[in-house]
Amino acid sequence: MNKNKFDFSNKTAVITGGAQGFGLDIAKRFLDSGAKVIIWDIDAKLIEKVLKDINNTNLSSNIVDVSIYRDVEDSVNKILKKTNIDILINNAGITGPTSSLWEYDVEMWNKIVEINLFGTFNCCRAIVPNMIKNNYGRIVNVASVAGKDGNANASAYSSGKAGVIGLTKSLGKELADKNIAVNAVTPAGAKTRILDQMSKEHVQRMLSKVPRGRFLEIHEFTSLICWLSSEENTFSTAAVFDISGGRSTY
Repeated sequence: MNKNKFDFSNKTAVITGGAQGFGLDIAKRFLDSGAKVIIWDIDAKLIEKVLKDINNTNLSSNIVDVSIYRDVEDSVNKILKKTNIDILINNAGITGPTSSLWEYDVEMWNKIVEINLFGTFNCCRAIVPNMIKNNYGRIVNVASVAGKDGNANASAYSSGKAGVIGLTKSLGKELADKNIAVNAVTPAGAKTRILDQMSKEHVQRMLSKVPRGRFLEIHEFTSLICWLSSEENTFSTAAVFDISGGRSTY
């Protein structure tokens, strides 16, 4: 398949959850387009494997727990000693187990929201001041159709992703007078490791809601992310871009 070409030369991108799935594919596409890429992940072994497999001097990494603000802030400060941050892809997230709300483990519910929503806030909070200073930035927050529709037996995930949508709209409006774009994407289910966290019944229920009749392909998602992250996106901000195969109705 032919892919549109983007020019990310002289751009530095931070991609959270960048050692696998969506994040890794985005990192590869950014590297192919000339960007310097810094992947953040909590899986040290996975990061080590990615760095070895890709073997690109423009790729570096940090072990970061995005749910801990000090962790994020320290990593940002280290980066800013060497370069500015032009692009932020808030991709880190977990689905957690499926369960009815009244039976959901409280600690797990909180953990899911902390990573998916608080993690997105923490990264934006730490990086946006540098973008304001340089009057340039592209931020893409990975939400989910679950944040729009609310998936049964996934109240924590749905709530966290709904929060990401609200955060995106607020921050996008706050930065609209600058050359900084903040958008969210709401994918339906895709063939990534995140599906392994769900029951087979839940996965099948997700698939049955997609008019296209299949899961999202990772490269399709990455193409949308690339445009939103590029200089070509000069007007769209505080918006939610659906990539659900026709599932969402708004």
